[in-house]
Amino acid sequence: MKLKIAIQKSGRLNEDSLNILKDCGISIDNGKDQLKASARNFPMEVFYLRNGDIPQYLRDGVVDVAIIGENVLVEKGEDLRIAEKLGFSKCRVSLAVPKSTKYKSIEDLQGKRIATSYPNTVESYLNKKGIKAELHIISGSVEIAPNIGLADAICDIVSSGSTLFKNNLKEVEKILTSEAVLAVSPKIGSEEEEVLAQLQFRIRAVLSARLSKYVLMNVPNDSIDKILTLLPGMRSPTVLPLAEEGWSSVHTVINKDKFWEVIDELRQAGAEGILVCPIEKMVI
Repeated sequence: MKLKIAIQKSGRLNEDSLNILKDCGISIDNGKDQLKASARNFPMEVFYLRNGDIPQYLRDGVVDVAIIGENVLVEKGEDLRIAEKLGFSKCRVSLAVPKSTKYKSIEDLQGKRIATSYPNTVESYLNKKGIKAELHIISGSVEIAPNIGLADAICDIVSSGSTLFKNNLKEVEKILTSEAVLAVSPKIGSEEEEVLAQLQFRIRAVLSARLSKYVLMNVPNDSIDKILTLLPGMRSPTVLPLAEEGWSSVHTVINKDKFWEVIDELRQAGAEGILVCPIEKMVI
């Protein structure tokens, strides 16, 4: 029995999805323009599908799971279960208007025309704010809509904001934040659930490693107690004596988001020769 997983046919999410499967030790026989491929060393089949079609394939049980943007589920698949948040392909769904527009609040969109590929998301947000607007549903690039007089504003996904800048637009309202998630079909079978559990175990090990750094440092023995209070370690840091009397080597794992803050504190507390290493996998 193979777990059938859908990923985006093309684009950045496709690349990031294949990378995490690769980091999970899963080798996929990819061929150019293939719509389906099998893993050589894991009970899995990969289906390459259009992003917007994936929620329906999950509902119908054509695929068991999918790596998909959370924003697509909000728009087309709020009924689908999210098994894991994956931490990559982060973006936000936002409203934007031309830079020349004087915008003070969401009230300024009352009665305006909004171009978007996310009508359900926009309508839900506007309803909560008590705003009535005319939605123009566009498949593809919506940023050009205000420039050609089709709309007064747009709603689209935003990553860096460079696309908005290039089209002379400014972001005015953030509707939601999004990242890649592992979504599950309501029709998944018990055998496929077992394979999914194996996949999630591997994914969590990869994600934990991506969020952490392995740190080794030399510490004078009379500073060890102070150093240990600064270390967030997984449980307790490892302390080993060095050949030079009066010194020890301290090993620990530090969250990358707090890395520089912790390193500065360690240096001030007397740590020397600090060595930082990437972690390939981390099983907790």
